[in-house]
Amino acid sequence: MRRIFSALLASAVTTVLYAAEPAVTDSNEPTAQKTTGTQKQNPAVKSKSNLRNNLFYGGYINLSFGNYTVIGIEPMIGYKINPKLSMGVKARYDYIKDDRYAKTYTTSTYGGSLFGRYLVNPNFYAHAEAASYSYEFFSFPTDSSEREWVPFLFLGGGFIQPLGERSWLNVQIVFDVLQDNSSPYDDWQPFFSIGVGTGF
Repeated sequence: MRRIFSALLASAVTTVLYAAEPAVTDSNEPTAQKTTGTQKQNPAVKSKSNLRNNLFYGGYINLSFGNYTVIGIEPMIGYKINPKLSMGVKARYDYIKDDRYAKTYTTSTYGGSLFGRYLVNPNFYAHAEAASYSYEFFSFPTDSSEREWVPFLFLGGGFIQPLGERSWLNVQIVFDVLQDNSSPYDDWQPFFSIGVGTGF
């Protein structure tokens, strides 16, 4: 029996990125103005302000139409720990319909991940992401299927080009270093993402 789901996910490598991350700032840039006397800020208000300013949102959209249809979404939320380090979480869901065979196959992929980014310089960052996704694998000749959780560890990096005070172009490439036997992807297949982001 041969599992065919590797063919079903070929287009998932390239995605459209919408990453709403805070604009890159230099580590020497002051984060708050000095206040004196009655101008001192309430600690609770300051804490809420810092939390709001350091949160970022966004995600990925994956669309493919024709004989092989994919409609996917991967929202994310993260927190900027300091000017160079940020961490966050993602959730993922893909609906897949494949008409390339005698029988039409429909399935879904879902799961989530934890990621961290380290800003090497204002334009380049290192990226690490631990993920686990549930795939439905189809087998011949019985035409049976089974669902399995597959772990991934993505390592790589990205390029950030500011387009304005709170927007930028982002290009990222990562590789799965775990290479689990149940992974539907080819060994050391690169995962690209490109898009435009803006901060909230």
